Amino acid sequence: MEVQCISSLESIKPTDWDALLFENHPLLCHAFLYAMEEYGCLTEQSGWIPRYLIVKEGNELIAAMPLYEKTNSWGEFVFDHAWADAYARYGEPYYPKLVAAIPFTPVFGQKLLLKPGRQKDLYPVLLEGALQLAKQLGSSSLHILFPLEQEQVFFEQQGLTARHDCQYHWHNNGYVSFEAFLFTLKRNKRRKINQERRKVKDAGIRFRRLDGSSATPTDWENFTEFYNLTYERKWGAPVFSQAFFQAMAKALGERMILILANQGENCVAGALMYLSDSVLYGRHWGCSEYYDALHFETCYYQGIEICIEKGIKIFEPGAQGPHKLARGFEPTRTHSSHWLADQHFVPAIARFCADETIAVDQHIAEAKAHSAYKAG
Repeated sequence: MEVQCISSLESIKPTDWDALLFENHPLLCHAFLYAMEEYGCLTEQSGWIPRYLIVKEGNELIAAMPLYEKTNSWGEFVFDHAWADAYARYGEPYYPKLVAAIPFTPVFGQKLLLKPGRQKDLYPVLLEGALQLAKQLGSSSLHILFPLEQEQVFFEQQGLTARHDCQYHWHNNGYVSFEAFLFTLKRNKRRKINQERRKVKDAGIRFRRLDGSSATPTDWENFTEFYNLTYERKWGAPVFSQAFFQAMAKALGERMILILANQGENCVAGALMYLSDSVLYGRHWGCSEYYDALHFETCYYQGIEICIEKGIKIFEPGAQGPHKLARGFEPTRTHSSHWLADQHFVPAIARFCADETIAVDQHIAEAKAHSAYKAG
C-alpha cells in the first residue's frame, strides 16, 4: 500500500477516481475537480492549491482525499476568521492550512474516497496521511468540511474537534406532484407559495429546463452573465467561467441542470443545479432584471418539481437562508472536523466549538418549532 500526494488529477484516470465515489456525486467526480484546475479556479491567487492524497495497491487506486493547501479562508463556507485572528494576536501564522473540501462548494459529500468494502482499513490510512501531509507542509491545521455522517463519527473518535452549523434541505416524502407536497404544508405557507408562483407567471415569465446535453453556447453565455452579476452585486469575485460551465456540460450531461427564465424573448434569470443518484444540489443563481418572487421560483420551486419528477430524495439548495423554512425546507445539521498542530490553541477552539454547537442546537429547535408542515 503506497500513499502519495499529487498536485494535479491529470495523471489519474477519471474512471479510477470516480469508482471511489458514493452515489455518483457530480461535484466530487474527476471531471469537476480537474476542470477547476484546467480553467484556473485553483491557483495561489485564489488560495486553493491542490494536494490530493491518493492510496494505491500496486497500480490500483483504492482510496483518495480531495485536499487543498489554503492561504486564505475564501470559498470554504465554514468560517474560521476568528481562529485566524486569534493566531495573529499571538503572533502565530494560521496560513497555510490544509483543507479537505470541494472548493467553493458547501455541500455534503465524501472526504474519504474509498474502493467499496474498504472503510475500516482505509479510513485510518487516509486520516494519518492527511495529518502527515499537514506537518510536512508546515500547515497550522487540518480542516475537513461537510463530510458524510459516518466520516464525522470516525473523525470525532480519532480526537478531532467537531464543529456544527445549519443548512436547510428539502426532503421528498414520496410526493407524486407539487400539489401533493403543498397539501402537507400549513394553510398559510401553502397560500404564500401559490401567491409567489402566480406572481412570476403573471409577470409573463416562462421557464426552460435544460441539461448539459441540451443547453446551447448561447444558454451558457446568458447564465454566465447572470452568475457574474450576482458576484458583482455582492462585491465578490466570480470563480467559474463560461468555458468551465460548457466543459462541465459536456462531461456531466444530464447530471447538470440549467434552469433559464424568459420574459418574452429575453432571458432574464437562471439557476444551475447538479444531480447525483439521490440528491439535487442547487449551486448558482443570477438575474439581469428583478421580478417579485423570481428567485424563489427559479431556485426552489423548480428544483422541488425536478426532485418529484425524477424521484430524487433530497434537495440541497445551498448554504444559509432561514427564509427557506417557510418554503418547505427543513433545518439540517452540517459537520466539520478540525485538527490543530499547535496544541496550545486546542482548548480554546474546543470551547468555541462547544458554545457554537449550543447556539446551533437552539437555532435548529426554534426552526423546527416554526416548521411549514402540518403537525404529524
